[in-house]
Amino acid sequence: MAKTVLLLRHAKSSRDDPEMADFDRPLTGRGRRDAPRMGEWMTGAGLKPDLVLCSDARRARETWAGLSETLRNPAPVLYERGLYMASAKALCRRLQRLPSTVGSVLVIGHNPGLEEAAEALADGGGEALERLRRKYPTAALARLEFDVSDWARLEPGTGRLTQFTTPGELTAG
Repeated sequence: MAKTVLLLRHAKSSRDDPEMADFDRPLTGRGRRDAPRMGEWMTGAGLKPDLVLCSDARRARETWAGLSETLRNPAPVLYERGLYMASAKALCRRLQRLPSTVGSVLVIGHNPGLEEAAEALADGGGEALERLRRKYPTAALARLEFDVSDWARLEPGTGRLTQFTTPGELTAG
């Protein structure tokens, strides 16, 4: 059974309060609009994760809250401190520990680690990867497919980046 990884950068967050800790930053109005729109798009595209791994930072939790409102029967979510500002290597290690019963996972996290993980896991070129490398905006989603039956066999350079979708494309389309 193939495995699917969906990497979603948290939606747009506020930097208005210089006294607020980075971990506690909330979503902006745009972020609160983009999260459910990405959920609607995911539903329309037939993307239904079996499990959600979400950073426990406020902006990531709020992204999941908005996204899950528009998903049909949303998957169980695990909020994990280790995903807050995780490196690409840490994200890959976390994916490798998933149970084999999980076929598709949505990871909601942060840059630069999320973008670096997508680049590291992807098997090479293609238009989607070029777009991702130019900019991985907030609330953007990368979809990677792996021909492995066990998550422990997930390795850098073995995933096919089959999709990269941004909220701006949804507005335009």
